[in-house]
Amino acid sequence: MGKLGNLGARLHHGEVGYDFVKNRKLWYGISILITITAIVGLAVRGLHMGIEFQGGAVFTTPKNMSASVSQAETYAEEASGHDAIVQKLGDGSLRIQISGTDTEASDQIKEELSKDLDVPAEKINADLVGPSWGDQIANKAWQGLGIFMVLVVIYLAIAFEWRMALAAFVALVHDITITVGIYALVGFEVTPGTVIGLLTILGYSLYDTVVVFDSLKEQTKDITKQTRWTYGEIANRSINSTLVRSVNTTVVALLPVGGLLFIGGGVLGAGMLNDISLSLFVGLAAGAYSSIFIATPLVADLKEAEPQMKALKKRVLAKRAQAAAKGEPAENAFDDERYADDEADEADDAAAAVVGPRNQPASRTRGRGRPSGKRR
Repeated sequence: MGKLGNLGARLHHGEVGYDFVKNRKLWYGISILITITAIVGLAVRGLHMGIEFQGGAVFTTPKNMSASVSQAETYAEEASGHDAIVQKLGDGSLRIQISGTDTEASDQIKEELSKDLDVPAEKINADLVGPSWGDQIANKAWQGLGIFMVLVVIYLAIAFEWRMALAAFVALVHDITITVGIYALVGFEVTPGTVIGLLTILGYSLYDTVVVFDSLKEQTKDITKQTRWTYGEIANRSINSTLVRSVNTTVVALLPVGGLLFIGGGVLGAGMLNDISLSLFVGLAAGAYSSIFIATPLVADLKEAEPQMKALKKRVLAKRAQAAAKGEPAENAFDDERYADDEADEADDAAAAVVGPRNQPASRTRGRGRPSGKRR
């Protein structure tokens, strides 16, 4: 943990780093490939909608049933002619879920199950779920998603700028598409818990993105008044300075969700946990990825298309070419002093000129003996 903390401090201060923005075309390509795969999976396999959305019947048997889950599933499919989902509850009872059945079919299925399971029909509880309830849930979910997206774009456009709002919107759509596509490919059932999980990951993904955007906004203040770094280079430092924080937050969030998915749903067989845990697990991972590899590089692309940023980039490159021609060492892209405020430097120079040369060394040695970063 000490080494990781030291790495985080060095990343935050700009002493080391990885050029995420420079390799943005690679990240875009990977994201496009994953997104296309998710869309194809969704188009070919479709979503396995739960009984809450399709309608159907849920049968609950008495406690301490001797029949296994596989046996009960076979009996239910033979009696109904539809796919059945069977779960063994903690008290030993069986929950048998069959989609696409009405009241008349439900009574017949109940009689067949009582014979196959050797249980009196009156002890099997049958509950019918109409598809209209699922339609209401789906409509409310779409409404909530739409309102959330609109509010996010408005907030980010006011708090930051429209380019950051657009990049965050793209990242959120990216996360939703991948998560839904994974559901289609894996074949997990989509339930109201899945919808709750999807809405939850949107908030998490947005939080991670805003953390990077806030750092970027702070570091690009008065960016056109300096000639050391381009917007893309400063955006890259913003990613690196928050990288360890994003990774730590994501890992801490994924551990309990992974426990629900792999241990609860996989090992213990609590299938009811799969619907929400898969959406959370995939969404959290996709949200962290999009914050680092999609949202901020996309902002850098949009900003560097501006005339001011294009002119700044030309000045920066011209200055570096001039320094290289003179044989001066190139500035370290991750130097801790690489983004000092030029106005503060000029104010220090002016104060030193007024006070006199005797006090010049004191102003020159500020910052633990390192140079002030004054432009050459």
